[in-house]
Amino acid sequence: MISVYRPGRSPLHRCPPAAKVLLLFGAVLVVSLLPSARWLPPALVATVGIGYALAGAFPRELLHQTWALRWMLVLLGAVLVIFHGWGDALVVVCRIWAAILLASLVTLTTPAMRLLEGFERLLAPIRRFGVSPERVALAASLAITSVPVLLGIGQRIREAQRARGARFSLRSWGVPLIVMALAHADALADALSARGAD
Repeated sequence: MISVYRPGRSPLHRCPPAAKVLLLFGAVLVVSLLPSARWLPPALVATVGIGYALAGAFPRELLHQTWALRWMLVLLGAVLVIFHGWGDALVVVCRIWAAILLASLVTLTTPAMRLLEGFERLLAPIRRFGVSPERVALAASLAITSVPVLLGIGQRIREAQRARGARFSLRSWGVPLIVMALAHADALADALSARGAD
């Protein structure tokens, strides 16, 4: 899952937030556009591993993040295997895993307020077109920081099902996830309204 900030003095912790956001966008773009090949999954694993090592979070945090994503990756992989076969399924799952784990590095090494400032700095040029960079930056920051909340909700639902002895099914897991996600969105909207955001 995308993690929350962990204080530290690693090279990634000291990197300016705007530079990290820019590097993240570039890395995700490269991960998405690289040609599908047998060398891609191990290359992605190596790249993510190096990133976590630079953040001082290897291997414990890397394994923790991967374990938190296990149900999403397994479900996605199973669907892709049925329709596209093992080779394509492995490549797509590795792409998604790498993109999420690279995004996690940004939130892992950057406080939320500095992340917001980094977004605002990168988006400053759009003010010329009448768009508020502060609003766009807030929306992007909320999107990134909401991911661990939603993944945590999904994990708690599955743990509750296991405690009751229920077998996993997409419907029994997905329906409460959607309901709780909508409740979280409502609570977030109320909090923003209370603070004068429109």
